[in-house]
Amino acid sequence: VSLAGYCLTEKQPSPQKAIASIDGNICRCTGYKSIERAAARVSAQLQEHTFEDRVSFLIANKILPGYFSSIKEKLAAIRTATNGVAQPDDSARFVGGGTDLYVQQHDVMPHAHVNLLFDKKELNGVSEKDRKCFIGGAATVTDLANARFLYPYFPRLSEYIKLVSSTPIRNMATIAGNFVNASPIGDLTIFFLALDARIVLNGDDKKREFKLRDFYKGYKQLAKDPGEFIEQVWFYLPGEGTKFNFEKVSKRTNLDIATVNSALYIKTDGETIIEAGLSAGGVGPVPMYLKNTSSLLSGKKLSPELVHDAIAVAQEEISPISDARGAAEYKRLLLSQLIKAHFITLFPHIEVESLLYK
Repeated sequence: VSLAGYCLTEKQPSPQKAIASIDGNICRCTGYKSIERAAARVSAQLQEHTFEDRVSFLIANKILPGYFSSIKEKLAAIRTATNGVAQPDDSARFVGGGTDLYVQQHDVMPHAHVNLLFDKKELNGVSEKDRKCFIGGAATVTDLANARFLYPYFPRLSEYIKLVSSTPIRNMATIAGNFVNASPIGDLTIFFLALDARIVLNGDDKKREFKLRDFYKGYKQLAKDPGEFIEQVWFYLPGEGTKFNFEKVSKRTNLDIATVNSALYIKTDGETIIEAGLSAGGVGPVPMYLKNTSSLLSGKKLSPELVHDAIAVAQEEISPISDARGAAEYKRLLLSQLIKAHFITLFPHIEVESLLYK
């Protein structure tokens, strides 16, 4: 299915892109090399054909089955037969991509009364206006990765995105859904907490707006009523003198959930920090904005000693527990190292390396 999606949508095919399109699929019944060879052959065929009338070409070359010629009509029929509601009522559950919800509640969700947000055009898109970035409540992780205007502000955005799940999941998972999931290790939640993102809730034709950092009241407890959904997310785009970095540690580099993750937004005037925003996941019951540590950094001059002080304050703010991903002491160590990694990446001239083993 993932490879079929690649064949139908990729305008500049290559073997590397074909393999990336199926990077979330793990097959234990055969070798991977045969799958890679098949993906390379398909890509070679696609390179010889224009994107026009792609479906007919794929059917003629037996890459897709013949019934794809009427796939739009078949999908429309399935859509009207689903449990999505055209006129949502108070009992309907809001669902975006459902990439985690349908796994966690696999017995309940296929029969649940839902209000599908994923295909609502008014909730899609990532845009820029007046130095602000606006993200629709149904925008996916892939939509974020494809927003080219963001790359001058976040040059390493594609690297960060690759650390978030897999291509098939990124194509479906919504950013707002990552927030509402309220996982203490949600990668995008940690990313946007550091940027002081705001969310707009819509419910009963009334809207509320507040900071993402005020959204989490306790483990899986949100400042949101059942009848509300996230309509929009927005944040100020970084200006002159600002830097941003995201770090993640997991058992596998890719295709894995975090043990600990962290993001740092920082604005400087020369060697002085004007303001800072530090977030961390996996070290408390909720995705954490480290308020005290961020305040400590603000107004200070960059130095290895300041990094050491920030780590000490961060250790007082967090409360990790031991679980399958690691012991509490290990998570404390990871966060300390990630804070150092932020400064080593963003300010290599201050020689933070001297603190790596302290």
